[in-house]
Order: sequence, then structure tokens, then C-alpha cells
Amino acid sequence: MRQIHTTSLVICLFSIFYLSSVSALTLESSFTSGVNNGWTLVERWKDTSGNLTAENYPGDGRGDQTGQRATFFGTSQPGSDKFLLYHAPGWNTNGKTTPVLLIHGANQDADIAWANPNDAGSYGCGKYSCPGTGLMQELVADDFKVFALSLAHKNGDGYFWSEQIANAINIIKNKTGASKVDLVTWSKSAFNARMYISSVAEAWGTSYQDDVRRLIMLGAPNNGIDWSFRHGWTHTFAVYPGCGGVINGPTAHDAILCYGIWQSGTQWSYASSYFPGSVQMLKRWDHVYGLPVAEQDWYTTYHGGWGYYTHGQGIDAFTPYSLVDTVRAAGTDPDVRVHNLCGSKADIALIHNEHTGPSDGVVFVNSCVDATGISNHGGSATISVNHLGLGWSSAATAQIKNWLNAI
Repeated sequence: MRQIHTTSLVICLFSIFYLSSVSALTLESSFTSGVNNGWTLVERWKDTSGNLTAENYPGDGRGDQTGQRATFFGTSQPGSDKFLLYHAPGWNTNGKTTPVLLIHGANQDADIAWANPNDAGSYGCGKYSCPGTGLMQELVADDFKVFALSLAHKNGDGYFWSEQIANAINIIKNKTGASKVDLVTWSKSAFNARMYISSVAEAWGTSYQDDVRRLIMLGAPNNGIDWSFRHGWTHTFAVYPGCGGVINGPTAHDAILCYGIWQSGTQWSYASSYFPGSVQMLKRWDHVYGLPVAEQDWYTTYHGGWGYYTHGQGIDAFTPYSLVDTVRAAGTDPDVRVHNLCGSKADIALIHNEHTGPSDGVVFVNSCVDATGISNHGGSATISVNHLGLGWSSAATAQIKNWLNAI
């Protein structure tokens, strides 16, 4: 692949233009040649405020950027002050007034989430067979100006993700002349985009700037999630390297017996610095759906202590760091029309799906459809797909386009 950078002069001119209305942002590089999956332009931007500090990556590479994302970021472990802004065909010529920004969830990127669900091969989209095009192509064909955000850290701090969402919106407004942008968000990014329109931010963060028309949330944990604490040691096996695990996410345990050897340490737990955004979405659901008592170490996994084969601190050790009730109490800006798209099929391939209540395999349906604190609720829809199908299935894309096209 041939990599095309703007010249220093052009970068300087772009930076001067954008910095006049976009505080503390620098355009570092642009890529136009050989960009995969149907995009026409990818830009790397840097927030130069100094507030978005570097976050830690697992040492075995499971959280690294790969493929073209690593090329565009210039490294497999970029700092969280950087993000990629993808431009779809027609981003500057299509006719619909309000541009659309697509924002992926944890462990995703702009390619696999929106342009090529088959980018990671079989099972990468939650099914054995994955389509080669996605929502981006559907929206372009419907005359939308489409952009997508790729974030640096796949499980990054929600305050950081929210700030970069605000940054990307500001850039798109300047590029297109639009006063507002529609957001289509998925899972973790849905929660973080809701933080933005609710002005849930750090002291240095950007409060809501009256620049979102619609927020469409796919599989959002609106009332939190406790999935990895509910199922004994099952999820921990899938994460701990000593147990053969490869999933890039936190577990409920800081010790587990695998193949006769105790594996221990907080690096794969919610106390880890590898997954700063995950703890912010935790909330107990055991008062609604009972725990599966037949699963190994079910009680100590949820409540803490030593089980037969594991040790953990329990969910109550981490819920004080959750932002779920803070976000719900903050309320959304009443000018933003908010929609919830939820899945009801718990059939994600190769993982232990959430089965103790109606779910999409990860998030309970009742958490996803929860509208507490949403001031201007445009309605929810629940479709028969799993969490990973919410961005690309035909039923999902039809519903998303219906909401975007509504007056």
C-alpha cells in the first residue's frame, strides 16, 4: 500500500483553518491512496490540549491497532490524544443536509464496524459468515454525507472517548458547513456519546455544544451491565493468557486455577489499567435476573472472595467507579432526539452469551431500552439479532435509515 501524506505546508494551512474554530486540534496526516473497504480519505488528528494522556495496552498485543489502522495511526499503540476520521464517498457532495458520524464500540474500528464486517474474517461479526459491506455503503447510497471515527485505545476511558467524539463533530461541522451532526453509536461509544450530550465531563472536558441532531444508540448499556460477573469463571477462562484466553476485556477475577496452575494478578481484572472504560458501565442486575447457580464459583465471582478455583473482589468493589447513574441523572439535552436499537438474540459465536435474561448476548434488553434521563426520546426498537449484528444486519440498517430520514 502506498501511503500519501499531505505536505508540511498543506498540513499547516489545514491546521490554521481548523484551529480557528476547533480548539487544540492538529491535523497530522491524510491518506487517500490504497485506503481499504470503500473509504476515500482517512485523516489522523491529534488533540494537543494535554488532557488525553496515554493509556496502557496489554503486553501480548491483543489491544493493539492492526492492519491499516496501525499504518494510519503510525503505531500499533497510539496515544489516546489521537484519532482517525474516515470519510466515505460523497462526504462533500451528497445532498442530505445533516452529516452522519459513525462511532464503533469496544474492540472494534471504523472498518469492521461500518464498512466491512468481514474484515476480521469468519466469526468477526458474531456469525460464521460476515458481509463484505456495511452501514457506511448503505448510507452513502441513501445520499448521506458519512464519516466514521476510529479511536486509539479499544477500551479507553469514557471521558477520553467522549472528548474525541466532540472533537470529531467539530471537525465535521467545519468541513461541511453543517450546524449539527447525527451520531450512530454502538455499545461503549453509545454510552460515551450520551455522556457528551449530557455534559458529563471532566473539569477539562467539553460540555455539550448544541451540535447533535440525533443520537442513535445500538446495544447501549443505558442502565449498565454486569455480564462478566454473572457467569462464574467462564469469562475469565476466555481472557487469561495462562488459560488460553485471548479476549481483550476485563474479568471479575484476580486469580484463577488453570490446568493445575494458579494464575494471578490484577492485570486482567476490572482493576487493570488496560480497560479503563469498562468499569464506568458497570451496574448490578442480580435484583432483576437471578444468578446462574449451576455455574462454577458463581457466588464468589459476583460477591467477592475465594471460590473453588477463583478469587475476585466482587462487583461491589467496582460499582463506585461506575458512571451509569451519573449519566442517567444528568439527562440528555432536550434538542437531541435519542433512539435505542436493541437486539434480542443471545447467539454470538464462540463466547458465553448472557442467558439469564432477555439479551443480545452481552447487554440485557431492559438495560438497552431504558430511557431514564433521556429528555427527547424518539423511541426504541428491538430486533432479532445479537449484539454484533446491530450494526450490519438488514433489519438494523433499515431501522437506522428510517430514524435518520425522519423529519
